[in-house]
Amino acid sequence: MAAGKTRVGKRVARVLGVPFVDTDALVVSGHGSIANLFSRYGEGHFRALERIAVGQALATRAVVSLGGGAVLDPGTRADLARCRVVYLSVTEQAVAGRIKGGKRPLLAGGLSDWIRIYELRRPLYEELAGLHIDTSNRQMDSIADDVVAWTQRGQNTHD
Repeated sequence: MAAGKTRVGKRVARVLGVPFVDTDALVVSGHGSIANLFSRYGEGHFRALERIAVGQALATRAVVSLGGGAVLDPGTRADLARCRVVYLSVTEQAVAGRIKGGKRPLLAGGLSDWIRIYELRRPLYEELAGLHIDTSNRQMDSIADDVVAWTQRGQNTHD
């Protein structure tokens, strides 16, 4: 969460000449705000909608940005095993400013919630990714350039 997936993904898609798909945006466009879905129906309902959106997005030739919790679903992990996956991370220090005053339902407790969630999900991100980039102190254009270069090389690299 708050690692820059959308900003980097849009730049990568533009350079590669393919669509950009944000699965959170797909859920929101069809069902309303994520915060409202969490408060009215709970996280389980949101995750079910997210799984459908991920399946739709991964069926297209596009740069796809997944919500940070999408990897919790075994079906999504199986789908991602057949894709080129980039893991964008961010340090606690850098993310603190990015999440302040946000509308993320899982981060009601602020940085301590982010740390707990990140530590839980990190092994899944690391397992799935062919490329890992820390976005904490880099310009998004530079990160996007690295992702494009990696994509065009067609190989896995853990940086």
